[in-house]
Amino acid sequence: MYAVHDQDVALDIVQDAMIKLAEKYGDKPTGELPMLFQRILQNTIRDFYRRQKVRSTWTVLFSSLTPQDDDDADPLETLHQQEGSKTHDTPLRQAEQAQMLGIIEKEIEKLPARQREAFLMRYWEEMDIAETAEAMGCSEGSVKTHCSRATHTLATALKAKGVTL
Repeated sequence: MYAVHDQDVALDIVQDAMIKLAEKYGDKPTGELPMLFQRILQNTIRDFYRRQKVRSTWTVLFSSLTPQDDDDADPLETLHQQEGSKTHDTPLRQAEQAQMLGIIEKEIEKLPARQREAFLMRYWEEMDIAETAEAMGCSEGSVKTHCSRATHTLATALKAKGVTL
């Protein structure tokens, strides 16, 4: 059993579970709702932790590519330093970052279209599974499958190129 220790996150998860219960099982007898809600809540918590695990993996990877003092930096954009920047990156470090971003972008481009679309919506646009499924016109299970395959493919490709977390 998972536990969520952040009260705001816990409330969001409970709210999401209640909405799912109302949308999908509103026509069920009230006696069945507590057990259905418990299962939906458990699955929603699992989804939250899976999403956190994947995001933290990519955050660790990309955090090494962005300047430490720039919280709004987008690692997929070019890493040109602005004049007067307080970072003391060496030209070698900048070249390494640019090279790393090039490798990552190429590997993302190599993904099959549906995997790339699901991956970018989920992890760059931070859309939830339901939003992604609606935008892609597929089931939530398909979104999960596409994202899982994309992350495994990217991890394998990056590892083969010497990128380690």
